[in-house]
Amino acid sequence: MTVLFTPSAEQKAKSQMGVFADLLKRKYPVELEDYQALQQWSVQNLTTFWRELWAFAGVQGNPGETVLEQSTMPGARWFPEARLNFSTNLLHVGRDADTALIAISETRHEHRYSYADLRQAVARLAGFLRHECGVEPGDRVAAYLGNTPEAIIGMLAASRIGAVWTSASPDFGYEGVLDRFGQVEPKVVIAGNGYGYGGKAIERTGVAKSLQAALPTVRQWVQVDTLPSADVIDGAWQWEEVVNREWPVAPPLELAFDHPLYILYSSGTTGKPKCIVHGAGGTLLQHAKELRLHGDISQDSVFFYFTTTGWMMWNWLASGLMTGASLVLFDGNPMYPRSDVLWQLADKLGITHFGTSAKYLSACRKQDLEPGKTFDLSALSTVFSTGSPLAPEDYDWVYSALKPDVMLQSISGGTDIVSCFVGGNPWSSVVRGKIQGANLGMDVQAWNEAGEKVVNQRGELVCAQPAPCMPIGFWNDPGDERYRAAYFERFDGVWAHGDFIEFDDAGQAVIHGRSDTTLNPGGVRIGTAEIYRQVETLTEVADSLVVGQAVDGDVKVILFVQLPEGQQLDKALTGRIRQRIRENTTPRHVPADIVQVPAIPYTRSGKKVELAVTQILRGEEPANLTALSNPESLQAYRDYYAGL
Repeated sequence: MTVLFTPSAEQKAKSQMGVFADLLKRKYPVELEDYQALQQWSVQNLTTFWRELWAFAGVQGNPGETVLEQSTMPGARWFPEARLNFSTNLLHVGRDADTALIAISETRHEHRYSYADLRQAVARLAGFLRHECGVEPGDRVAAYLGNTPEAIIGMLAASRIGAVWTSASPDFGYEGVLDRFGQVEPKVVIAGNGYGYGGKAIERTGVAKSLQAALPTVRQWVQVDTLPSADVIDGAWQWEEVVNREWPVAPPLELAFDHPLYILYSSGTTGKPKCIVHGAGGTLLQHAKELRLHGDISQDSVFFYFTTTGWMMWNWLASGLMTGASLVLFDGNPMYPRSDVLWQLADKLGITHFGTSAKYLSACRKQDLEPGKTFDLSALSTVFSTGSPLAPEDYDWVYSALKPDVMLQSISGGTDIVSCFVGGNPWSSVVRGKIQGANLGMDVQAWNEAGEKVVNQRGELVCAQPAPCMPIGFWNDPGDERYRAAYFERFDGVWAHGDFIEFDDAGQAVIHGRSDTTLNPGGVRIGTAEIYRQVETLTEVADSLVVGQAVDGDVKVILFVQLPEGQQLDKALTGRIRQRIRENTTPRHVPADIVQVPAIPYTRSGKKVELAVTQILRGEEPANLTALSNPESLQAYRDYYAGL
């Protein structure tokens, strides 16, 4: 075990988690000397924990008397008597003159909104939605936008009047957007007319015009000039016209705790994406816990996350407003016009909390970037990483190439809960290759096939007690049949997430990849992340994908590798890859075949698409290519299958 960073006693005490723990110790007869003790107390005293969190976070609204009406999953009802407004809670902390949003884009000049500017724009857009568009509580407001201020304002205005917010990033084409918005039937769509990426201007007016004919429920379209030279969406209101006009007031509505707030979408690689509905209160409380207690984000923070509006990390970033922090919104290519542009931004803006994907950190390492030597990162206190397991070598890179005293938090959860099951915290040491532990209030365990809790061995990631962030259901799912099938069929009444996880005695964890794309060579269950962790440490390998192919009653493990441009896979490299895997895992992990491909397929939220390739190797065609950011990459796998 290699400890890379340990917070000081002073840092622990001054953190918001430290303040929260002190309050608990004064109120209850409990010893909370380390994070593991606090986490265990939180799940053993579930209702007390969530009520105390409500008070500590200063949630605006009435919690009522009951915290948890019944604990059966699915069906647990949290704070059934509570009334609150999500938008109010995100906007009540920030002082008028403080900076709320700093927007960076490839196609527009840097723009800043104070909290006063933000409140005014939200109020005006809410008035427009309510009085001009006739939006009622429960109606859907959709956005086809990048990570821009207009998306944040739109979400806050919609939630102010009880509408349900949903979004798709502009890198989705027509079918990808229609697969999502067509299911939820929005009343209003806010659409950008294009975006910039890697120095290229990509127009989206044509897609919007096609969507106008395909979405008959939409009463009004609002156009945002994200690409100033692009065409106009027919009949659309112009954004500036809406937010610069005084509309009749639409006051914030006090709504039920489980009033629908967001519709998020599964990746949709096996068909139309599932529409996952999240409640306002559960999202608010969960994000308050994660951002304030775990992330230690406050009014003095500058919070950045590289994300699109099609990834749940955008919703997580937006909730940062509840702390009074300044949010940095970046809409563009993270490697353009230079490969260290985001670290340059961290220097320029004094970013304190920097969030990104594991893939991005790996790319920085493989390009031998050393931002800590190039830029002033003295303000940087925390780095968040998610999207896939973070390789041990990337932990090393953070502490050698960024700074030695940063808190690196590898976090893991998903769209399913619009938050995290496991992650970091300001009390625990950062151990190379490990996540610091299960989050507070989340009864996360590793279970074996028999449904028994295991420690120091890999098991299914389960949540054995309900959490407020669990979805209120799927859209258009009578009887919650698909919802139950997705999470509760494996173990009755227990959430099974579909990941392999392993906890050690100290409560620290390793994610071993998805269990629903498990490899089973010779009947031995292998998580794909175990192989990626070895392969992607090799500088000769730019990226990789591992799948299993059924052959003669067994599973053949096939590793596809993408190499740096101009390089070819030869026997020497193939041998080094196999040796690395064998030495650091087991002979069962060693792939039968290693195949070079031009590119690895990814979803638009940055996840490797193992299942689509598995389908191709079964002679099937993946059902929904619009979910992929690079569907053309699949041709190489079709060619490989055709040549077998």
